[in-house]
Amino acid sequence: MNTIVLSTLNAKYIHTSLALRYLKSFSEKDFPDMQIAEYTIKDPAMNIVSDLYRRQPDVVGFSCYIWNIEETIVVISMLKKIMPEVVIVLGGPEVSYDTDYWMKRLPDVDYIVMGEGEETFHHLLMELRGDRAFYSVFGVAYRKEDRVILNPPRPKLALDEIPTPHRFAEDVPSLANRVVYFETSRGCPFSCQFCLSSIEVGVRYFDIERTKSDLMYLIASGAKLIKFVDRTFNIKREYALEMFEFLIRNHQGCVFQFEITADIMRPEVLDYLAENAPPGVFRFEIGVQSTNDLTNGLVKRRQNFSKLTRTVTKVKESGKIDQHLDLIAGLPEEDYNSFRKTFNDVFELGPEELQLGFLKMLRGTGMRLDAEKYGYLYMDHAPYEILGNKILPFSDLVRIKRVEDVLEKYWNAHRTDHTVSYLIEREFESAFDFFQEFGDYWEGRGWQKIGHQLEDLFTRLYAFLEHRGTKGLPVILGLMKLDYFLNHKYKPRKIWWEFSLSRGEQNEYLRRLAERPEAVSERFASLGIAEKDIHKHVMIERLPFLLDHYLETGKLDTSADQLLIVYFPPDLSVKPQAYTLALAGAGA
Repeated sequence: MNTIVLSTLNAKYIHTSLALRYLKSFSEKDFPDMQIAEYTIKDPAMNIVSDLYRRQPDVVGFSCYIWNIEETIVVISMLKKIMPEVVIVLGGPEVSYDTDYWMKRLPDVDYIVMGEGEETFHHLLMELRGDRAFYSVFGVAYRKEDRVILNPPRPKLALDEIPTPHRFAEDVPSLANRVVYFETSRGCPFSCQFCLSSIEVGVRYFDIERTKSDLMYLIASGAKLIKFVDRTFNIKREYALEMFEFLIRNHQGCVFQFEITADIMRPEVLDYLAENAPPGVFRFEIGVQSTNDLTNGLVKRRQNFSKLTRTVTKVKESGKIDQHLDLIAGLPEEDYNSFRKTFNDVFELGPEELQLGFLKMLRGTGMRLDAEKYGYLYMDHAPYEILGNKILPFSDLVRIKRVEDVLEKYWNAHRTDHTVSYLIEREFESAFDFFQEFGDYWEGRGWQKIGHQLEDLFTRLYAFLEHRGTKGLPVILGLMKLDYFLNHKYKPRKIWWEFSLSRGEQNEYLRRLAERPEAVSERFASLGIAEKDIHKHVMIERLPFLLDHYLETGKLDTSADQLLIVYFPPDLSVKPQAYTLALAGAGA
């Protein structure tokens, strides 16, 4: 047994598999030639199989999740046809539960590692190379004649017995261009019935000095984004505070993303972050899921929404940390109207991103065991997404999916922030109603079947607003112009509306800006832009409100028009900058 390949199909190219690196770090002392081969679920199966065949493996281990299991099965089937002697081992959360089902469904699979895999996989490899006493390998499933044998589970590892997975030389060249996943603990203190993490009781920590050392190595080696996969990073106040302090001192421009439980975040930690966190270095992912107390009780999710609101609000007011809040549609006793309330409750907190997901009946979870009680219908194969239940029929789920579609395009992508905020505040009963009504219109026009460019997002939104007879369209169009300009790195060549200034008027204003830039502001004058560069890098347009008042206060004053001046710096890493000029003072 010479060649062992550890493989997985990541969701995206920029993702990396922490699991494979743990397996390699634990076993390479005895199997020094172990290779890692990562692909994506978008890669053609023939390409994956060709690459694996080229490596001529004796053993291939696949890390399996809901997002890749079906694609992985196709690869395994092809691989076994051309290499019938290759040993196939599966591991990961998707095959660690209902393992007997997987062994019977997939006759091409020889072994499955159940649960925490480092020690079990290493033991299995040793037996494959030695006495083949598979009955002794706790945590493994194997075949004996025509039977499937599921061995007893293996006791949990002492985490510090696992060598670091973060120091492979071959990873260094790509650190800056890929997401680095990092773990400081395993387990979760909560028991949410829709989540696999609820199955493992208790939380175990890696040594904090080892954790700091690994982080310093990754930062020094060029990592730009590190995502902590701890289920609740802030469960221990002292630990979280020490880690935040360490990362603030040593970040060197690297960005860190954490999953936090917002309603247990201590005020002193929030105060520390508000005062000391560098802007943009930390991102928080917060699972709200539902604001319905009955629903949260049924899924054993303890949550204090008022304390969560306090945390999210304080973090937002600091302006230092982007927040990504998660919702799950389809939880027990959450019908369409209840979910609308949940959505609006959370949107009102103003997160930079609101992720709308749909309940999945994951193998091994209490939710899957209780599916019949609530009348759930769900997909037979991964990702096991629900198709409805007693109080949320498929027709309502489909409508909520339309909300998700336009939410991603118009809010989470931050292409129309000024416009959408105005529409929700002034023109629609609630945020949910805006996204729902627009989503229904979007699908009615068949736009979900075709692609879009940036200007299409604006023309389609404007067509929707015209269709429904929305009031105040001139002001809304002004906000859309502002959003459109600010979404370009360079002066846009394509304008989707009729300019309110003639070409001659534009050129005259641009000439005057070059002669008297201080009429705009000292900041604009300090740029020192030559006249030819003003024509090349500046756009100017009339808006039907006082833009400077709006930018300063967020309030619209339509008592006079004003000029919007947008400078697109030649350095594309610098964002475009908006300036204003009163029409009466344009030539003063």
